[in-house]
Amino acid sequence: MDVAVKQEILEKARQLGVKFVRLQFTDIMGVLKNIAIPVEQLEKALDGELMFDGSSIHGFARIEESDMYLRPDPRTFTIFPWRPRDGAVARLICDVYNPDGTPFAGCPRNALRRVLEEARKMGFTMHAGPEMEFFLFHVDADGKPLLETHDKAGYFDLSPVDKGENARREMVMVLEEMGFEVETSHHEVAPGQHEIDFKHSDALDIADKIVTFKFVVRTLAQRHGLHATFMPKPVFGINGSGMHMNQSLFRGEENAFYDPDRPGGLSQIALYYIGGLLKHARAMAAITNSTVNSYKRLVPGYEAPVYVAWAEGNRSALIRIPAKRGLSTRVELRNPDPACNPYLALAVNLAAGLDGIKNKIDPPARSEVNIYHITAGDREERGIVSLPASLEEAVRELRASEVMREALGEHIYEKFIEAKMKEWDEYRIQITPWEVDRYLVNY
Repeated sequence: MDVAVKQEILEKARQLGVKFVRLQFTDIMGVLKNIAIPVEQLEKALDGELMFDGSSIHGFARIEESDMYLRPDPRTFTIFPWRPRDGAVARLICDVYNPDGTPFAGCPRNALRRVLEEARKMGFTMHAGPEMEFFLFHVDADGKPLLETHDKAGYFDLSPVDKGENARREMVMVLEEMGFEVETSHHEVAPGQHEIDFKHSDALDIADKIVTFKFVVRTLAQRHGLHATFMPKPVFGINGSGMHMNQSLFRGEENAFYDPDRPGGLSQIALYYIGGLLKHARAMAAITNSTVNSYKRLVPGYEAPVYVAWAEGNRSALIRIPAKRGLSTRVELRNPDPACNPYLALAVNLAAGLDGIKNKIDPPARSEVNIYHITAGDREERGIVSLPASLEEAVRELRASEVMREALGEHIYEKFIEAKMKEWDEYRIQITPWEVDRYLVNY
């Protein structure tokens, strides 16, 4: 780390009265991990000298090769505004390295960096902007989450119907204190469901912001006596939570997706990128929709995308092109959900898009009809396939994709598939209440 940058962080920590620093990183599944150190150890951490046991982190390393080092990214230094100012707590997001100084292959942040470097060699930087949805539920006397929503509000409703407004307001204020530029905050379609969107940025910064966002929202919900969940489909019969991912490629200060001289203002690069996303959509699903529960959201009837198609304003398609052009020209991929690992999701999105550019993959014709309302025969005639219907099907698609294997790297690819097949096997042998209600008496 640059000496001047290091000194600037040390001085900031001193001025802000920081007493503890949390060194954060995610495991392969996207679960945020923390190693807390007293501020006296901060200089050592900034020098990349702090070691931890990688064998204790899911999917990282075997016990005989467990020593790993954390290298903090100075861009991510911030304090937690809800903690006391005397004895403040700061955080740094870290990359994970091997003892020999090489990037650890199982670090999701390193995986994203690797694909971003491939894009850089092609002349591009990736910008992304997520739309983060989540539910707020009541908790019982012991603090255990219930499936009771805290309100009966609907899309864009305000208080007194939206009882989560105070919690959401504090979330926005804290996020802004931590460097987020929040663009919108509103109640979503389902009772107890909320959405907060923040300004697009470079892909690595956005992945960091997503994991920070989830941490902040869950922490502040708890302080309001509520439970925030990013589970894709916690309640049957109402909409699930998505994480639509807006993405674009830039060349310097210019948006490479925009071409005012072409129909619709979309450049040929944008079309190839869309072609790549559509070609690899089924293989990416295990990463962008990474839980058994994710596939309870991806069903017709609840505004979640199911069909692999693209359109301008049609929200029944997997990819939508928002109306703004110029620097705001972007592609909105609508199937990711907030349970995914954002580093891996962005890595596979970018890898798919770059594959489209490298191999000049033209997308099919736009689908401007409501795909939910046409027959299976019509969809077949138009060449519109569906996303995987289960985690098992998604993992099979991932296993068959060389582009995804290269994007994730061998370590993450193998460990992820192993973990997800175990998750599927655990799920498929369960006896659900639905089965008991359906079969116990009838048979």
